[in-house]
Amino acid sequence: MSLQRALRPKSRTPTVATTLEARVLRHDPGYGLSTLFFGDGELRVPLIAAAVDTGVRVTIDARDVSIALSRPMDVSITNRLPGTIVTIESLTLPFVRVTFDLGSTRLDALVTTESVERLGLEVGLRAWVMIKTVAIGKELIETADLPKPRRRVVHSPDRETP
Repeated sequence: MSLQRALRPKSRTPTVATTLEARVLRHDPGYGLSTLFFGDGELRVPLIAAAVDTGVRVTIDARDVSIALSRPMDVSITNRLPGTIVTIESLTLPFVRVTFDLGSTRLDALVTTESVERLGLEVGLRAWVMIKTVAIGKELIETADLPKPRRRVVHSPDRETP
């Protein structure tokens, strides 16, 4: 057996992904991007062929989610969302699944054990998840029959009711 073969991991990268329900908020053909709105924020994705307000399901591979301890500013990653770590699950070395609560959404990140230790990640820690726009390929976005959002009616005490 060669040394290269002996060092090859015995298991493959675990498949961990999160599927979000969202709506098309707007398109920016000049940049070739679409903006999707979901319960906890917005995602920029490669331009999709769906009308504004169309419901979509977006699958985000946990391998494409990075973690930052402070608000990421000078980075090329467009999708940056704050959240709280709710679980840290050791998988086959070197992989660890870190689950974030973004508010109404749970999002998984797949990182290494070394990263968990180096960053001091622990349950309850507030941090940022980052998802590269180009990592969310068109094949990971599908249109979906989602219920239309209810219109919010605001009653003002200054208005007379008919």
